[in-house]
Amino acid sequence: MDQANVLIVGGGVIGCAIAEALSRRWQDAFLVEQYAKFGMATSTRNSGVIHAGIYYPKDSLKARHCVNGNRLTKEFCAKHNVPCRTTGKLVVAKEASEEQELLDLMKKGEGNGVEGLRIVDPAGIRAIEPHVKGHAALLVPSTGICSAEDLVHALARIAEEQGASLVNHAKAVSLEPVNDAVRVRVRIGDEEQCKTETIEARCVINAAGLYSDEVAQLLGPRPWKIYPVRGEYCEIRGRRAELIHGLVYPLPHHDGLSLGLHLAKTLWGTVLVGPTAGYVEGKDNYERGRMTIPEFVRDAKTMLPELEESDLQLGYTGLRPKLVPPGGQGIADFVIEADKEVPRVIQLVGIESPGLTAAPAIAKHVFELVEEILH
Repeated sequence: MDQANVLIVGGGVIGCAIAEALSRRWQDAFLVEQYAKFGMATSTRNSGVIHAGIYYPKDSLKARHCVNGNRLTKEFCAKHNVPCRTTGKLVVAKEASEEQELLDLMKKGEGNGVEGLRIVDPAGIRAIEPHVKGHAALLVPSTGICSAEDLVHALARIAEEQGASLVNHAKAVSLEPVNDAVRVRVRIGDEEQCKTETIEARCVINAAGLYSDEVAQLLGPRPWKIYPVRGEYCEIRGRRAELIHGLVYPLPHHDGLSLGLHLAKTLWGTVLVGPTAGYVEGKDNYERGRMTIPEFVRDAKTMLPELEESDLQLGYTGLRPKLVPPGGQGIADFVIEADKEVPRVIQLVGIESPGLTAAPAIAKHVFELVEEILH
């Protein structure tokens, strides 16, 4: 039986950021990831946007970790040659009736400590994005974009260089509290050819994303349930990608489900149109019943009137681990806490957007919780 100070369940951007942070202090950290590659699920199936922190309730974990994560993610990318660009973004009020919402959003962002926010008029929009139509827009200068895949790979590589053991094709199948540790059974390999190993860890971190509710329930009934919400993308390639220079967003959905179908100039010169947002059955439902290109165009044309169906091709999809059920309202905060019954297990549940941005700040938060357990 292997023994370790820390075992992390989940090798997305959150798990890899935690492994990178903890392995500076504890070289015997383990990370297990059920998929073949790190960051294969939610972490790399998104827009790669480094958010500023304008959308989230004041003093929430989402607000705090997003604002700090914006700076920390950019610093990490610069230090480790991860492709990254501070682009700024426009949040567009399409009609005069939306202007108050724009002002409220600016006030919320300022309350969270986001700097440099200002409202621009139609001429100001055209100066930044000549093809975008709107009544007014909120300019958010600190927003950026990065290569999510490169970010995950850099975090994983550095964690391993610092002594952490990262294992993929490895799924945690049981958690059992024993004395001053948690015994974790891990199934390694695929269904046809697998073996089971046991690791006894003084601290276990559940960073399993879409599956975080299921990992939490390995300890018995827990209060969380993840509802997968699929986001779908189209892409503009070639000459027509010049229609957009940076990041252009509508106002977010009133129900808190998503930030709306936006336009994002990627680091490789295409434009992502999306994501949509819809609850789906199944945590592997990436393709069934996808939206059509005409549906994408209808939505995106309200901000980008020149867009035509022939400009778009279907892109990838991603799943968000939502804590708010279908028909629910509002933004659920991140859950980052020691388990109430088994305090040697740290639960991270509902880590959706802005999780990519917030990853290094979340890792610092978890580091502090681990220190309390292992002191």
